[in-house]
Amino acid sequence: MVKNILIADDHDIVLVGTSMILESRVPNITIDLAKDYPETLEKISTRPYDLVILDINMPESKNKKMISEIKALDSAIKILIFSAYEEEIAVQYIREGADGYISKLSKSEEISDAVSRIFSDGFYYPTSIVQQLLQQSPADSIKNLSVREYEIFILMVQGNGNLEISNKMGIQMPTISTYKKRIHNKLKTKNLADLIKLYQTYIA
Repeated sequence: MVKNILIADDHDIVLVGTSMILESRVPNITIDLAKDYPETLEKISTRPYDLVILDINMPESKNKKMISEIKALDSAIKILIFSAYEEEIAVQYIREGADGYISKLSKSEEISDAVSRIFSDGFYYPTSIVQQLLQQSPADSIKNLSVREYEIFILMVQGNGNLEISNKMGIQMPTISTYKKRIHNKLKTKNLADLIKLYQTYIA
């Protein structure tokens, strides 16, 4: 059975090079191309694809939200993240529902093997990715906050000090300090800058 692949990337050399690699190494495939995220969504909405090889830094991309938007258009489509970013970033996309990751720095046989494995196994995770997936994500730690802790966490990253949090939530100042300690302990953070980074990475 012929497999339909959409390669989504804004660099012509990547589109052409990846197409040539796959056409020469993976049998029974057809390849289509998209140069930005809106074109990617348009093509997925108009015809079925078995796999989209997705550059996460295309023009008008929406970061991790792309995964849920693509899956909403076609729940059966497989998404292979194709990026030069560090694997830590790729893990975040996999936790959002992507089916695999391959580095743009990979050799041609690794790229074709990743696609073949997606079709045969339904996923492709390099060994180093698997090790990171087995570790608890900071996003999981955020989910472990109590309702009150989460509310205070959000107020903190929005720039509210103890007095403002006290007024907004009706909590005494010493109690707020206790909550802050719990939040930092659960999230393994040391200061407000760490909290803001977590918020921007996993919530915003």
